[in-house]
Amino acid sequence: MPVYVGLLRAVNLGPGTQVSMERLRTLLSEKGLDGVVTLLQSGNVVFRSPERDTARLEGRLEDWLSKGLGLTTTCFVRSDGEWRAIVSGNPFPKEASEAPNHLVVLALKGAPPPAAWKALAASIPGRERVQGAGRHAYIVYTDGIGRSRLTNAFLEKHLGSSSTARNWNTVRKLEALASSRGNPGPHLP
Repeated sequence: MPVYVGLLRAVNLGPGTQVSMERLRTLLSEKGLDGVVTLLQSGNVVFRSPERDTARLEGRLEDWLSKGLGLTTTCFVRSDGEWRAIVSGNPFPKEASEAPNHLVVLALKGAPPPAAWKALAASIPGRERVQGAGRHAYIVYTDGIGRSRLTNAFLEKHLGSSSTARNWNTVRKLEALASSRGNPGPHLP
């Protein structure tokens, strides 16, 4: 059964976005996903599903979360192969090694056209560096994310797609979880 990485946008950031990871795991397991495991408290989930259409999985997750937990959020799903390609395609290996908390992967709902990537690169307000294509981008926040004016809203405006970001440490942990789910045994949680 295929393995997927799911990212829930803006979970546990404010009063209307609170969800326990235990409740999330239980709900997704009840809906037929297998080997469901979460990482941290920020809406990272790895699971197996017979479904092969990631867009359909995103829609199902969003519907299940809304109806089952009262949580309205955007979900981003990538296959384990896509996730491995994101990790192996990192154009910033030095930053990944030396300052992984300053490197993020931005998951996008849709793939912006090449002109949007060029326009974004030309309008970056600080020393940040962005490299992207398809449905994801890598961003180096040289001076830290907290001070940056390269916000999620700024990125979405220029790329024309909703998004969510994870720092490099989380990206690598999700890769390890997805890899461990790929060899199903009879006693996976």
